[in-house]
Order: sequence, then structure tokens, then C-alpha cells
Amino acid sequence: MKLLRFGDAGQEKPGMLDAAGAVRDLSGEISDITGETITRVGLEKLRALDPEALPLVPDPGRIGSCLARVPNFFCIGLNYAKHAAETNAKEPEEPIIFSKATSALSGPNDDVAIPRGSEKSDWEVELGIVIGARTSYVSEADALDHVAGYCTINDVSERAFQIERGGQWMKGKSARTFGPIGPWLVTADEVPDPQKLKLWLKLNGETVQSSETSDMIFGAAEIVSYLSQFMVLMPGDVIATGTPEGVGMGMKPQRFLKPGDVMEVEVEGLGGQRQEVVAES
Repeated sequence: MKLLRFGDAGQEKPGMLDAAGAVRDLSGEISDITGETITRVGLEKLRALDPEALPLVPDPGRIGSCLARVPNFFCIGLNYAKHAAETNAKEPEEPIIFSKATSALSGPNDDVAIPRGSEKSDWEVELGIVIGARTSYVSEADALDHVAGYCTINDVSERAFQIERGGQWMKGKSARTFGPIGPWLVTADEVPDPQKLKLWLKLNGETVQSSETSDMIFGAAEIVSYLSQFMVLMPGDVIATGTPEGVGMGMKPQRFLKPGDVMEVEVEGLGGQRQEVVAES
């Protein structure tokens, strides 16, 4: 299944795509797409529905973030071998973990606002994992059984805030609009191997990132298992799994976002995003 949320910000309705790719309204069945919706029981209820019997939405308008009320937005840093190399960083021996504020979540086609004082806002296409079950001390072999699905993420980052201002990376990752996710939450049964996906990002029509998830240092199963050794993962938690090479910080000379730029972001099979860059109002 491909689940989505459509409508004005704060008034989104839940939906799913039918076999033809048209949006069907789920609001008569569920109130929203949340952690509760994407548990094993919740997804079984949705799978039992006939999409053709649901109301057709001929013009869904704005697409919102594919999940509401996200408990935690975790991220993995320096998780692609070529990205670590472009930043002159040693490959980590264990996953580097940080968080984004959930207030950064936005729709896949919403504007990305450069925060006040920003000089180094950057782009990062990433594979997103969405947790579907309470997960604690899970083995790597069983970890993907706890995944509800996957989504496209642009982990927008302000590098000066992240690296040059001291403290945690979180402050460079959490500005309003810095977490576009979606357009869809694609259930795990439609992604047989998350380590065999292409992902790319275009800036103003130029492809600046193009890679495959096979270049990840720590794969999806290892990431879920690893995180569960230190915390209880909850249904609805989102994990951004790292970005490949081609970020602005790694370019020579470095290149960063400015108002008027357009980002096109996609992970194979998970849908594309398009964001225009604006100044924070």
C-alpha cells in the first residue's frame, strides 16, 4: 500500500493510492495516518479495504507529510561510504545517531524556508524508515519485521548551525520545513530489499546526488536493531538513514541553498518531492 495525507496544512485527510495511482479518501475509515494506524493490526484493517470502493479524490491538492504525530524523528549521520569520503571523515565504527525536531516535518512539495542567520543550508536525499511496532532489543535478523514502511526524506541541514555553533547536530537539522517526508508511506511488503534502492536529488535541474542504498555503511536492519539497544522505538517513529555523496558541504567550492532554488528529491519506488527554497518570513 501507498498511504498519504492530503489537504491544507493542519487539515490533512488520510488517503491511499489505488492500482491506477489515483488518490482514495480514507477519512471515512480512519481519522489520520499515525503510529496507531501503521501497526500490524492497523495495516491489516487497511489491507482489507477495497480501494475502488473508497471515495475518489480527483484533485487532492497539497500533499502533507505522510505521517502525523510522529513521536521521534531519528537520523543516522555519515552512513554512506562515499559521503564520508567527500567530507574527509573516517567511516564510523558504529552508527552516529542524532534527532530532528518533529516540528521540522513538512509536506514533500512545501517550500523550504532558509532560517534567519543561515549561511550554509544544504540538501540531503535519504531513505526513511517508519517503525510499526514497539521495538526493544530486537535482533538484526528480526528488525525489519518491526518496520511498517519506508518513505522519501530530504534531511535539510544548516551546516554552520550544525558544525560551527557547538553542541548537538540537532540545532542545524530542525528548522521549520527542514523535514519533508513523503509523498507516500510505502508499506514494507512493497520494498523487498531496502538496500537495493536508487536515490537522487536535483538542484535547479542538475543532478547533484545519485547513488544506491547499497552504499550505506549500516543497512536498515542494522540501524533498527542498533537503535533498539539504547531506546524503545515506537510505532510512528521515523528514521532518516543517511545521505549519499553530493551535498553542498562536500563540493569544491562549497555550494549552499539560496532563495529561488528548486530541489527535486526521490527514492526509487517511494515517490518524488519538489521544494522551492524561500527566505524565512
